[in-house]
Amino acid sequence: MARALKVLVYSDNADSRQQIRMALVRRPSRELPEVEYVEVATEPMVIRAADAGGLDLLILDGEAAPAGGMGVCRQLKDEIFHCPPVLVVVGRPQDAWLATWSRADAVVSHPIEPMTMAQAVTDLLRPRVALQQP
Repeated sequence: MARALKVLVYSDNADSRQQIRMALVRRPSRELPEVEYVEVATEPMVIRAADAGGLDLLILDGEAAPAGGMGVCRQLKDEIFHCPPVLVVVGRPQDAWLATWSRADAVVSHPIEPMTMAQAVTDLLRPRVALQQP
């Protein structure tokens, strides 16, 4: 049995974090093991958790304040060697191009559509699961 995947969810808004978790549930896809969520509400906690390692995916709210997920993503990509994949949730589909600046690995927009979110997360986690295979 593969170990649970560890996914960090960052937003200053508890409702946004809950929407993300509810869209993904404990197992976003049959091809993935269960997911353990680590919720954080501040940029310093994102940085601390990413520095500590052991995360398989970071989901960052691009609308978070005062530090938006795109800026946090860019900082992580600049500062963390072998940064895990990052999915940024943007406020509207037209903002997806901004995520290219942040170097996000995937982008999903509000309102969160569970099937779209699950597919994006599965695509990002699939290579990490393959690394766990004996």
